[in-house]
Amino acid sequence: MTEKQHSGDSYWLNTAPGGERRPALADDLDVDVAVVGGGIAGLCTAWELARAGRSVAVLEAGRIAAGVTGHTTAKVTALHSLVYDKLRRTRGGEGARLYARSQAEAIERTAGVVEELGVDCEWERRGSYTYVTDADRVDEVRAEARAARETGLPASFVTETGLPFPVAGAVEVPDQAQFHPRKYLLALADDIEAYGGRLYEDTTVLGLEEGEPCRLSTSAGAFVTARDVVVATHYPVFDRALLFTRLSPRRELVVAGPVPAELDPEGMYITPYGGSRSVRTAPYGDDASRRLLVVTGEHFTPGTGDTRARFDRLAQWARRHFPGVELTHFWATQDNDPTDTVPLVGPLHPGARHTYVATGFGGWGMSGGMMAGRLLTAQITGGECAWAGLYDPRRLASAVREAPAFLKHQAQVAGHFVGDRLRPSPPVEALPPGEGAVVRTESGRLAVYRDDEGALHAVSARCTHMGCLVGFNAAERAWECPCHGSRFDTDGKVVQGPATKPLERRDI
Repeated sequence: MTEKQHSGDSYWLNTAPGGERRPALADDLDVDVAVVGGGIAGLCTAWELARAGRSVAVLEAGRIAAGVTGHTTAKVTALHSLVYDKLRRTRGGEGARLYARSQAEAIERTAGVVEELGVDCEWERRGSYTYVTDADRVDEVRAEARAARETGLPASFVTETGLPFPVAGAVEVPDQAQFHPRKYLLALADDIEAYGGRLYEDTTVLGLEEGEPCRLSTSAGAFVTARDVVVATHYPVFDRALLFTRLSPRRELVVAGPVPAELDPEGMYITPYGGSRSVRTAPYGDDASRRLLVVTGEHFTPGTGDTRARFDRLAQWARRHFPGVELTHFWATQDNDPTDTVPLVGPLHPGARHTYVATGFGGWGMSGGMMAGRLLTAQITGGECAWAGLYDPRRLASAVREAPAFLKHQAQVAGHFVGDRLRPSPPVEALPPGEGAVVRTESGRLAVYRDDEGALHAVSARCTHMGCLVGFNAAERAWECPCHGSRFDTDGKVVQGPATKPLERRDI
């Protein structure tokens, strides 16, 4: 694979650039609701609130619908791998039913918006499948099919799919959906503005003062006063709720390219095993003879391992199972897994009165973000939502019930915080062009990168979020924090939070 292929260009961003940037917030602002984050959860929430008559401002540190949402695989489904059998055991039958209902209604809500606004976002109805190829795991998908069916989803166990290889068994839920996420959200953004909402890009929020009203401060020195604040930054940028102890960052790779239309498996597929593999196709421009194949997998903790080798494995898998595919796009996406399975959507912390959060979608942010928009709007406007208790971030019972996952996550964070500082330091002179490493110096650990011309770029290796040491992702040429998922470019600029401050530049 070439460097260009490893450049991280998402197909969704390339095919929906979005026109001119919206302005950064320069002056103080007063609104009913401030939404921090312009991804799918933030924009869906802002849209629902604008339609409910609230004055809304969206504050995005980069470009709207260009962060995690711009790099998703964009499957809109209520079948989330093997979640229902687990929910039945940990949350009971009613909890599983509420989860299924909330996700299914989010899909239909989105279908209605697509029709109402006339959005040309390649909305397609497709069946969704969770499959296994190992006969020893068939009982797991049988149990999942039963559990999903008990929630009211039209789920069934099948042994035949549209995949070009045999499966041992699969859960099938028909009539789910897939779409072009950026085209959809750009249309949503335009409609927010049509209803009086305001969208600001390149606006990093640094501080939050809770009260009546709340007050946000930005890196440009402007302040936003709002009765209510929604933090929808994928990973919360404010740690007062200690949500970082309940979220585990996970990065996954994506390869995509055109295949002949006759190779279309005509469905959305995922297996959680073998490093995970997710498969779907999408329309390929105006060329009806071909479809865009999108394959995702090789999940890993940010800042760890050989990302180039992972890209190679994923590409080889795609080429082996879809002969003739011309892989043209290589990018990565990032998700946060909650330690107790269910996303955290609702009041920011136990004492919160006017601050809310949406996070921890665990790889299912499309239906989850749409669900969050409706749930948070109901809470802010005084409405009712049947599943508010299920997603409430203040829940304690489920956190206690699933304590082993919580403790495992904390052990991993502690391992990185301590263990990464004990790693041997490679000599700077040995760094080849295009590579980076954390090295030990008299002034502390430095993250050092050698560019293609041979020049060295050095920054502090301490993540500005909570002080873990970053690791280098050679395929994407970025510094990544394995503890909480913050990402920085080779000169230390924040690419992805929860960090809001860059890595300090250093001399070497």
